[in-house]
Amino acid sequence: MGMKPNVAITEPDRPRVWIGSLAAYNGSHDGVPRLIGEWYDATDAGSVTVADLHQGTGVPFGDDDELWVMDLDGDWPVRREMDPSTAAEWGALYEEVTPTLWPAFCALARAEGVDDPRDVDVQAFTDRYRGEWESFEEYARDYVESVGEQSSWPEDAKTYFDLARYARDLAHGYTVEPAPYGGVYVFSDS
Repeated sequence: MGMKPNVAITEPDRPRVWIGSLAAYNGSHDGVPRLIGEWYDATDAGSVTVADLHQGTGVPFGDDDELWVMDLDGDWPVRREMDPSTAAEWGALYEEVTPTLWPAFCALARAEGVDDPRDVDVQAFTDRYRGEWESFEEYARDYVESVGEQSSWPEDAKTYFDLARYARDLAHGYTVEPAPYGGVYVFSDS
Protein backbone atom coordinates (compact mmCIF):
# COMPACT_ATOMS: atom_id res chain seq x y z
CA MET A 1 0.00 0.00 0.00
CA GLY A 2 1.34 3.43 -0.95
CA MET A 3 2.15 6.19 1.48
CA LYS A 4 -0.74 8.44 2.56
CA PRO A 5 -0.26 12.19 3.10
CA ASN A 6 -0.84 13.74 6.56
CA VAL A 7 -3.45 16.13 5.19
CA ALA A 8 -6.03 15.63 2.50
CA ILE A 9 -4.74 16.96 -0.80
CA THR A 10 -7.61 17.91 -3.04
CA GLU A 11 -5.54 18.97 -6.02
CA PRO A 12 -1.93 20.01 -6.49
CA ASP A 13 -1.21 23.49 -7.78
CA ARG A 14 -2.46 23.78 -11.33
CA PRO A 15 0.30 24.75 -13.73
CA ARG A 16 0.00 28.44 -14.57
CA VAL A 17 2.00 30.73 -16.82
CA TRP A 18 2.82 34.42 -16.92
CA ILE A 19 2.44 35.47 -20.54
CA GLY A 20 4.08 38.72 -21.49
CA SER A 21 4.35 41.00 -24.50
CA LEU A 22 7.80 40.77 -26.07
CA ALA A 23 7.38 44.11 -27.86
CA ALA A 24 6.61 45.87 -24.58
CA TYR A 25 9.44 44.05 -22.79
CA ASN A 26 11.93 44.96 -25.53
CA GLY A 27 10.62 48.55 -25.75
CA SER A 28 10.23 48.20 -29.51
CA HIS A 29 7.53 50.87 -29.92
CA ASP A 30 8.85 53.71 -27.79
CA GLY A 31 12.20 52.44 -26.50
CA VAL A 32 10.90 52.08 -22.93
CA PRO A 33 10.83 48.48 -21.67
CA ARG A 34 7.63 47.50 -19.86
CA LEU A 35 6.35 44.35 -18.29
CA ILE A 36 2.91 43.82 -19.73
CA GLY A 37 1.48 40.43 -19.00
CA GLU A 38 -0.88 38.35 -16.96
CA TRP A 39 -1.12 34.98 -15.23
CA TYR A 40 -3.14 32.31 -17.04
CA ASP A 41 -3.99 28.70 -16.47
CA ALA A 42 -1.65 26.66 -18.70
CA THR A 43 -4.64 25.04 -20.41
CA ASP A 44 -5.77 28.50 -21.59
CA ALA A 45 -2.35 29.79 -22.68
CA GLY A 46 -2.80 28.94 -26.35
CA SER A 47 -5.88 31.13 -26.72
CA VAL A 48 -4.39 34.35 -25.28
CA THR A 49 -3.98 37.09 -27.89
CA VAL A 50 -1.82 40.21 -28.04
CA ALA A 51 -4.99 42.31 -27.80
CA ASP A 52 -6.01 40.44 -24.61
CA LEU A 53 -2.68 41.26 -23.03
CA HIS A 54 -2.66 44.95 -23.98
CA GLN A 55 -6.29 45.59 -23.12
CA GLY A 56 -6.52 48.52 -20.72
CA THR A 57 -2.77 49.21 -20.63
CA GLY A 58 -2.73 52.17 -23.01
CA VAL A 59 0.48 50.81 -24.51
CA PRO A 60 0.32 50.55 -28.30
CA PHE A 61 1.05 47.26 -29.98
CA GLY A 62 1.54 46.26 -33.56
CA ASP A 63 1.55 43.21 -35.75
CA ASP A 64 5.16 42.56 -34.73
CA ASP A 65 4.24 41.90 -31.09
CA GLU A 66 4.78 38.39 -29.89
CA LEU A 67 3.62 36.64 -26.72
CA TRP A 68 6.02 34.67 -24.58
CA VAL A 69 5.73 32.64 -21.37
CA MET A 70 8.21 34.33 -19.07
CA ASP A 71 7.38 32.60 -15.77
CA LEU A 72 5.83 29.38 -14.48
CA ASP A 73 3.82 28.65 -11.35
CA GLY A 74 2.96 25.25 -9.93
CA ASP A 75 4.64 21.95 -10.71
CA TRP A 76 6.08 21.63 -14.22
CA PRO A 77 8.04 18.91 -16.00
CA VAL A 78 10.33 21.64 -17.38
CA ARG A 79 11.76 24.84 -15.90
CA ARG A 80 12.13 27.21 -18.81
CA GLU A 81 10.47 29.92 -20.84
CA MET A 82 8.37 28.80 -23.81
CA ASP A 83 5.79 29.92 -26.30
CA PRO A 84 2.13 29.93 -25.16
CA SER A 85 1.11 27.04 -27.45
CA THR A 86 3.74 24.77 -25.85
CA ALA A 87 2.46 25.81 -22.41
CA ALA A 88 -1.07 24.91 -23.55
CA GLU A 89 0.19 21.45 -24.63
CA TRP A 90 1.65 20.93 -21.14
CA GLY A 91 -1.70 22.11 -19.74
CA ALA A 92 -3.55 19.54 -21.85
CA LEU A 93 -1.20 16.85 -20.52
CA TYR A 94 -1.98 18.02 -16.98
CA GLU A 95 -5.66 17.33 -17.66
CA GLU A 96 -4.93 13.97 -19.30
CA VAL A 97 -2.56 12.75 -16.59
CA THR A 98 -4.99 14.02 -13.89
CA PRO A 99 -4.14 16.45 -11.11
CA THR A 100 -3.56 13.59 -8.66
CA LEU A 101 -0.81 11.98 -10.75
CA TRP A 102 0.69 15.24 -12.08
CA PRO A 103 3.45 15.59 -9.41
CA ALA A 104 4.66 12.03 -10.08
CA PHE A 105 4.46 12.63 -13.83
CA CYS A 106 6.57 15.79 -13.48
CA ALA A 107 9.16 13.97 -11.35
CA LEU A 108 9.59 11.23 -13.96
CA ALA A 109 9.63 13.66 -16.89
CA ARG A 110 12.36 15.74 -15.22
CA ALA A 111 14.36 12.60 -14.36
CA GLU A 112 14.22 11.45 -17.97
CA GLY A 113 14.89 14.89 -19.43
CA VAL A 114 11.60 15.22 -21.29
CA ASP A 115 11.58 18.69 -22.84
CA ASP A 116 8.73 18.56 -25.36
CA PRO A 117 5.13 17.70 -24.49
CA ARG A 118 4.79 15.96 -27.87
CA ASP A 119 7.36 13.39 -26.69
CA VAL A 120 5.15 12.20 -23.83
CA ASP A 121 3.34 8.87 -23.79
CA VAL A 122 0.80 9.12 -20.97
CA GLN A 123 -0.13 5.43 -21.19
CA ALA A 124 3.54 4.44 -20.77
CA PHE A 125 3.76 6.69 -17.71
CA THR A 126 0.63 5.11 -16.18
CA ASP A 127 1.88 1.61 -16.91
CA ARG A 128 5.22 2.32 -15.23
CA TYR A 129 3.94 4.17 -12.15
CA ARG A 130 4.00 2.03 -8.99
CA GLY A 131 2.90 4.68 -6.51
CA GLU A 132 4.21 6.96 -3.82
CA TRP A 133 6.00 5.22 -0.96
CA GLU A 134 7.75 6.12 2.27
CA SER A 135 10.91 4.57 0.80
CA PHE A 136 11.88 2.13 -1.92
CA GLU A 137 12.39 -0.48 0.78
CA GLU A 138 8.71 -0.12 1.75
CA TYR A 139 7.79 -0.66 -1.90
CA ALA A 140 10.01 -3.78 -1.95
CA ARG A 141 8.34 -5.09 1.23
CA ASP A 142 4.90 -4.66 -0.32
CA TYR A 143 6.11 -6.26 -3.56
CA VAL A 144 7.43 -9.33 -1.73
CA GLU A 145 4.17 -9.69 0.20
CA SER A 146 1.86 -9.09 -2.76
CA VAL A 147 3.53 -11.57 -5.14
CA GLY A 148 3.73 -14.20 -2.39
CA GLU A 149 7.43 -14.85 -2.90
CA GLN A 150 7.80 -16.09 0.67
CA SER A 151 4.49 -17.95 1.01
CA SER A 152 6.11 -21.38 0.73
CA TRP A 153 9.07 -20.52 2.94
CA PRO A 154 9.27 -21.85 6.49
CA GLU A 155 8.78 -19.16 9.15
CA ASP A 156 12.40 -19.57 10.29
CA ALA A 157 13.68 -18.76 6.80
CA LYS A 158 11.51 -15.61 6.59
CA THR A 159 13.22 -14.13 9.65
CA TYR A 160 16.61 -14.32 7.90
CA PHE A 161 15.42 -12.63 4.74
CA ASP A 162 17.45 -9.45 4.16
CA LEU A 163 14.84 -7.02 2.83
CA ALA A 164 17.29 -4.11 2.55
CA ARG A 165 19.63 -6.15 0.36
CA TYR A 166 16.73 -7.43 -1.74
CA ALA A 167 15.46 -3.84 -2.19
CA ARG A 168 18.92 -2.68 -3.35
CA ASP A 169 18.95 -5.41 -6.01
CA LEU A 170 15.33 -4.81 -7.00
CA ALA A 171 15.97 -1.07 -7.41
CA HIS A 172 18.07 -1.72 -10.53
CA GLY A 173 14.85 -2.22 -12.48
CA TYR A 174 13.17 0.97 -11.25
CA THR A 175 13.40 4.73 -11.38
CA VAL A 176 12.94 6.22 -7.92
CA GLU A 177 12.40 9.97 -7.55
CA PRO A 178 11.88 12.06 -4.40
CA ALA A 179 8.29 13.12 -3.71
CA PRO A 180 7.81 16.79 -2.75
CA TYR A 181 6.71 16.20 0.86
CA GLY A 182 8.89 13.21 1.72
CA GLY A 183 8.84 9.69 0.42
CA VAL A 184 9.50 8.60 -3.13
CA TYR A 185 7.74 7.96 -6.42
CA VAL A 186 8.46 4.52 -7.87
CA PHE A 187 8.41 3.70 -11.59
CA SER A 188 9.29 0.39 -13.23
CA ASP A 189 11.88 0.62 -15.98
CA SER A 190 10.20 -2.00 -18.14
